[in-house]
This record gives sequence, C-alpha cells and structure tokens, in this order.
Amino acid sequence: MMTNKKNLNLSGEWSQERYPFRHMSQDKQPTVLSDIYKEEINIAIWQRHKQFSVKEFLALNPTFQKEMVLTPQDAFSRISESFDNNMTEVSEDIALLVDMFCYLFELNQVGMRLKVLDKAMCPKFHVDKVPCRLVTTYQGMATQWLPHELVDQTKLGWGCNGLPDNESGLYQSESDIQQLHCGDVALIKGTLWEGNENAGLVHRSPELVANEKRLILTLDFM
Repeated sequence: MMTNKKNLNLSGEWSQERYPFRHMSQDKQPTVLSDIYKEEINIAIWQRHKQFSVKEFLALNPTFQKEMVLTPQDAFSRISESFDNNMTEVSEDIALLVDMFCYLFELNQVGMRLKVLDKAMCPKFHVDKVPCRLVTTYQGMATQWLPHELVDQTKLGWGCNGLPDNESGLYQSESDIQQLHCGDVALIKGTLWEGNENAGLVHRSPELVANEKRLILTLDFM
C-alpha cells in the first residue's frame, strides 16, 4: 500500500479518519460492480470495451439530451421512444444498466441523464456529492480519474486557488491520470456514501478534440 504524505497529520501520523485509503476494482465480468460495497473501493469498473454504432445518430442529433426517471419495467420502452425507436442496441443496453443499478442498490427507480457533448461537461477534477453514480460512454473519450493515493484533497474546489489542475498541486504528474475506455461501465462512489465523506473518487470529463462528439450516460439514486 502506498502512503500518501498528504494523508499525514501534523505529528507525521496517518490520518485514516480524515483521508481513508481507497482504490479501484476492475474486471471483465459485471459482478465486479458489487465490489463498490467494499469500504476500500471508490470505483468499480466493468471492462466491457464494447463498441456501439451511434455515429449516424450523433450526426443527425448533435444536441440530443434526455433526463428522466426510469424503472426497470419501463426503461426500454421510454428510452426507445426518445430515440424514435432507433438505436435499439443502446436502448437495450441502458435498460440492462438500469435493471442492474436498481438491483444492486435495491432501488425502485433511477435518475437517468443521456447527453451528446462536444466539450467537457465537468472539465476540472472534482468529487460527486452523491452516494454512487453509474457512468458509461457510448461514443468518444471516456471519463478520467485519479487514484486516491495520488491526490492532494486540499487542492480540490476553492483549494486550487484559481489555478488549473495541472498547476495547483492536485496531482504530481500527467501519468497519474487514469481513463476509462469507451463502453466501460463504472460505479463512482461519492461523498454522500456513508463512511466515504473524504474519499469520493476524483474525476473529470475529458477534453474533446475538434468536431468530436461524446455520448455519455449517467444513472443516479432517486
């Protein structure tokens, strides 16, 4: 286990209560998502590397976005309708993820956001003020994140003193930045998860190249 100097208190002792250690869990099987319940995990990644045929849809619908509350029972029909009954593969996949998310967390419904982006939605590194969020990218560059032990938590938000992330001291090297693959499914633990108040995953939207479109899905507790 790496010891982050930034987690030491003034006496040089590890401050486990303030900045508890967290790390990732990843696997090619969807069962890895249940690892999010482990106290030491703040991101669980189902490595699908799955490709979806959405380029034509993005070209025809460059500003598409939908926000709705879905249940496992109505997810497919409502998503399919929002696509005018096109994009069946994506509709089926979203319905599957809604069902998995609800089952995993014993929810009756979820809040869904599906957006086409041509620029970073959240360009600065941050933590989510939610218990847990599901994220997957159907087209374009996927979410970037920082390993917990490499982050100076005091440089988040106002702590950056107006400096960009690469100058604030939030992280030490560009090689510290990790990135999901398009098609991967990640559960990102936030600060409202009980016992995770100072250990939410630090992440951001990637910068997109000119004329690139990104289609991203998020699911949240309701």
